[in-house]
Amino acid sequence: MAPATRSVVLRLDDLALPPRYLTVASDLPLSHLLRSLPLPSSSFYLTSDGRPFPPSAPVASLPPSASLQLRLRALRGGGGDGGSTCAESRDCYLSMYLAKKPDKADPNEARLSRFTCCALSGEPLAAPAVADRLGNLFNKEPLVEALLHKRLPKALSHIRGLKDMIPIHLHPKPGAADEEVRFQCPVTGFEFNGKSQFLVLRGCGHVLSVKALKEVKTPGCLVCHKEFEEADKMPINGTEEEVAALRQRMEEERGKLKDKKDKKLANGLSGSKHAAPAAIADTEKLENGKKGEAAPAKRYKAADHAPAYANKKVYASIFTSSNKSDFKETYSCRSLPLGRN
Repeated sequence: MAPATRSVVLRLDDLALPPRYLTVASDLPLSHLLRSLPLPSSSFYLTSDGRPFPPSAPVASLPPSASLQLRLRALRGGGGDGGSTCAESRDCYLSMYLAKKPDKADPNEARLSRFTCCALSGEPLAAPAVADRLGNLFNKEPLVEALLHKRLPKALSHIRGLKDMIPIHLHPKPGAADEEVRFQCPVTGFEFNGKSQFLVLRGCGHVLSVKALKEVKTPGCLVCHKEFEEADKMPINGTEEEVAALRQRMEEERGKLKDKKDKKLANGLSGSKHAAPAAIADTEKLENGKKGEAAPAKRYKAADHAPAYANKKVYASIFTSSNKSDFKETYSCRSLPLGRN
């Protein structure tokens, strides 16, 4: 006679697995239902309708509903005897996972921001706009204000004054006044969003795409036709190598300018034209008088400086210090000298 069988539904919700529908002999233990699950017996227990069942109980002891739920036991610290709770370790793990990690910046958004916003204030680029000698873009007004109040960040310490700013001309994109990308190349129509390489001509300040200057071979600007040299091309928001080359060029130009000023100052001091006033005064003292004596001061006379074809006496009479009047004041009119009425 064949042994009696039972249909059992084994629910595995704690393992995130679908339920299993089994038909087994009634005299087999419940652990037979779990032989396909690689779980130690101490890590789970079985319940049916809220009642716990030991794994050694026979299948026949299940209620008629024959629905069995597998439950995982909560993890305990140490050997399970209560001597070690591992509370500190759990707290460390909770702190690690609950701590908010900083969001990674989207490189595409960062690139777009460098081409559409001022590198200092973060405001949208608008005329008048300028570029520094490293290819960064700014709105001129906040940059000048920061220079006047000495509020430039350390990263922009290479900007020392207006001479380090290059006025640029951005070509507006038609119908894009309210869009984020509002400028484009006037020749190719490429949007000024960082996806294409752009450069500024230092002589005229027009901003063009690199492809436009490659395709159109001309010694002049494609907008204003002003001639430029290869050294006048300055990349905008270039790569690290391009920025390093621009920085080296900036330092070289400043060094040459400093040497030129020092040479001009040295040449000026060696000649009498730019000599110090004190040195000229000492020379005049030695020529006009004896050594160690100051030359007598020459008295100013208005008649000696009269214009051509002018009467020296009349010209000198204009100045009160040159006209010694012999008139005396009268009792009746002190302000009107006698003989002038």
